[in-house]
Amino acid sequence: MARDNSPIVKQSRREGYALHRKAHKIMARKSGIPGQHAHGRQGKPSLYLTQLREKQKVRRIYGLLEKQFRRLMKEADRKEGLSGENLLQLLERRLDNVIYRAGFAGSRRQARQLVGHGHFILNGRRVDIPSIRVKAGDKIEVRPRSKTTEYFKGLDEIARDALTQPVGWLKADVKKMTVEITGLPAREEAEPDINEQLIVEYYSR
Repeated sequence: MARDNSPIVKQSRREGYALHRKAHKIMARKSGIPGQHAHGRQGKPSLYLTQLREKQKVRRIYGLLEKQFRRLMKEADRKEGLSGENLLQLLERRLDNVIYRAGFAGSRRQARQLVGHGHFILNGRRVDIPSIRVKAGDKIEVRPRSKTTEYFKGLDEIARDALTQPVGWLKADVKKMTVEITGLPAREEAEPDINEQLIVEYYSR
């Protein structure tokens, strides 16, 4: 399974957006893009660069490679409604994002790893594909065997420390280690500070 393993703090500084909890403190001390000659490259960005950076930011927030992201954008274009909002809904409905939103992981990277290791059951079947898309009525639970691991024994604390905000389209029960999908994500329930129209414009060039 291909993934981007570059340092998350470096990615956060490049996009000017904390992609992980540990990025907040470092970004408070180190502002601007990383690199020895970074300050010399800064100036008024062109429209293309603004669109590119927004696309890169959202792609990194949700942890997708370029090919995956482009494919999702094409699917969002084909659906009825606004392409940008469709894109964010498709991203939010990924299984790894749901695990993160439920508070079962401290970051989407961690959620992706947990799903990849087969710790979850979706509608009665064990799954290990982070990109699986959930729908209303789906039920997710931690595998019985996984509940005995040290990680899931400390799930209460992990859920308390999670940066994510509660969303109305899923119902998580940390005690029972279950998640129920009750609807579809609304636009305002995606990550804040996203301008999806810039991404649509980037891909429509």
